[in-house]
Amino acid sequence: MPEGCEERTHNAAMRLPANVKDEVVVVIRKRADATDMGKAGAIRRQTEDTDEERARREFEFPGALANVARYRDRVMEFVRQYCVDEGDCIDILVAVQEALANAALHGCGDDPAKVIRCTVSASKSDIVIRVQDPGPGFDRAVADLENYQVTKLTHGRGIALIRSLMSEVTFADHGSEIVLRKRIDPA
Repeated sequence: MPEGCEERTHNAAMRLPANVKDEVVVVIRKRADATDMGKAGAIRRQTEDTDEERARREFEFPGALANVARYRDRVMEFVRQYCVDEGDCIDILVAVQEALANAALHGCGDDPAKVIRCTVSASKSDIVIRVQDPGPGFDRAVADLENYQVTKLTHGRGIALIRSLMSEVTFADHGSEIVLRKRIDPA
């Protein structure tokens, strides 16, 4: 979008209802405490691979939509070190592209002064990617997170696409944080 232009989307100002609980997946590294995984901190769910060693990398990107492909490529450089199946890599690439684009457009308002944070951790059995933006989140009751719906809206299909590509997708902080998990076969 050209600089100085604004675009409002169908869910840009939406908030989660008070009765909806946030979800978060926090993967435990061997001999690490919960604070290693960042703000989410509190462990609400634990994966079955708690004894595995995990590689971890953190990224920060300006909230500019025009640079999302470059951000995605940096994340994928790390992912490809641990994911050998090309089909899984393509699934992750598309899901990361969509999550970063949503963060830049909806969470940052295409403002490069705002920051997108992305944490990637990998083990021999899965890749976990967390994307956080400074936005207000969205109304999960309005966004049909479970089903892809044919629509003429210019936005609104990305979360369903991400869910179809990843093994597990959860949200926290009213939707301004998305956690993607892809189970992978060891090489």
